[in-house]
Amino acid sequence: MKIEITLPSGFKETEVSTLLEKQWLVPKKVRHFLRTGQNVAVNDQTVKFHETATEGDKITLTFDDGNYPIPSIEHGDAELITPLFEDEHLLIVNKPVGMKTHPNDPGEEGTLLNHVSAYLAQTDTIPYVVHRLDRDTSGAILFAKNPFILPILSRMLEAKSIKRTYQAVASRAITQKEMTINKRITKDRHDSRKRMVSDVAGQEAITHVTCDHIGENCSYVYCVLETGRTHQIRVHLASMGHPIMGDPLYHPQPDRAARLMLHAYELSLVHPLTQEAITVQALPSLWV
Repeated sequence: MKIEITLPSGFKETEVSTLLEKQWLVPKKVRHFLRTGQNVAVNDQTVKFHETATEGDKITLTFDDGNYPIPSIEHGDAELITPLFEDEHLLIVNKPVGMKTHPNDPGEEGTLLNHVSAYLAQTDTIPYVVHRLDRDTSGAILFAKNPFILPILSRMLEAKSIKRTYQAVASRAITQKEMTINKRITKDRHDSRKRMVSDVAGQEAITHVTCDHIGENCSYVYCVLETGRTHQIRVHLASMGHPIMGDPLYHPQPDRAARLMLHAYELSLVHPLTQEAITVQALPSLWV
């Protein structure tokens, strides 16, 4: 496998080692392979890690076939994919409500990953899951189009440099215009499907909430994730007495919502390879 990257306009002259480690966040194990195999070229000339590259240079990284295992993914229906952004490295799509992000069992079909795999099959490209959305959550979701960029994107998520903004319709009126919910999340011992907040156990979880407007016994809010825990927004809003309308786990009583009113409305990041600022919105949104 070869990865070719042209350094964008304005890119300052940088050592190859710094480019791989600091700019592209390439993991140490992968950098070691590239160095020992002399598998980095600048403008088709093999270079050492202390040499430099600058704007307009073409960087070529070469990997052996065995460096990255190729996953086997059943093809779904490419017609179900709505792309929001795509280049040779990334794909952002609009996930429909009621669809799982990826299979949980071998041979499972009908997930978004299956459909994305069919969509990319015409270019002989395999998708890799960067993050997930709950089955009943709709909206923007990011996939890697090669295994090289996958760990880079994962580290960007950990570094909180991929911003994810959600729309939610929460029960009852939220009197605060803005609030930050900082409550740890752990598994619910009584229901394996659920999560719960905890004062001491579980993982750190932080959600920033902004109230857009108040409806009839509900609040229309934007939520920005600082961390990405399972059911984070659902659990956090429920812990504040404002469970999401239509949530079968955390707000099971009947209400007027025909679906879980949670939508991954906007996703933004700086492309780690091209430095392009990318912001997409997944339409239609829950409200105008």
